[in-house]
Amino acid sequence: MLEKIKKLLPGFNCGNCGYNRCDDFAKSLINRKEKPSKCPVLIRPSFAADKKSIEELLRLEPGFHPEKIISGVIDHYRADIILHPLKNEKSCRETLLPFSNIQTEPDDVIRYRPLGCPITHIARVVETDHNLITIVIIGPETTRNTDVTSILDLGICMVLAFQGTYEGKSLRVGETIRFLPHHCMMQKIHSGVVVNLEHGNVRIEIIDLKVWSPPEKSGSLNRHN
Repeated sequence: MLEKIKKLLPGFNCGNCGYNRCDDFAKSLINRKEKPSKCPVLIRPSFAADKKSIEELLRLEPGFHPEKIISGVIDHYRADIILHPLKNEKSCRETLLPFSNIQTEPDDVIRYRPLGCPITHIARVVETDHNLITIVIIGPETTRNTDVTSILDLGICMVLAFQGTYEGKSLRVGETIRFLPHHCMMQKIHSGVVVNLEHGNVRIEIIDLKVWSPPEKSGSLNRHN
């Protein structure tokens, strides 16, 4: 069904329907989130036959296929994506700004607590860049197999960025999103700004554990006036 609808859409990827790609718009049609008339190209007379064919396919589609709902366990906020690890890594990468002066090197094992998070993390240093440290989470079970004296205690650190592969909606560079790091022990929704997209990998910066409600659409506001 999805492939049939994708072939019937104009394929211009113009974004005027509110989606980056026609493929994403096709999914929204199947999920009954949008109607074919939302596409400004599809309503042109020259595409009337394709529009009619799409409407017929949707009419014959017996089931409703909702998109996977991603939500937090503690606050129950909805997320746009789940952030998964890069290939062959155990967790998403995090870029930290420590408040201590302890020097680290790649492959060091560290203990730290993210600012605003009540849980202490155990991680392996992937790389360092001046005062910034990029890590992957390897604990807390690692403490049972690691000499405690070999773990560097960095104390509180500010998490500046996350990096990994993602599952969920299509993303755009520059947009603010809600995301759930798959390794988060509290399963808490985070927010941040997409700064890089490449080959299915995403880097998110300006990380915040406070997640605000998204702005209402103008149509919703008008109904309250």
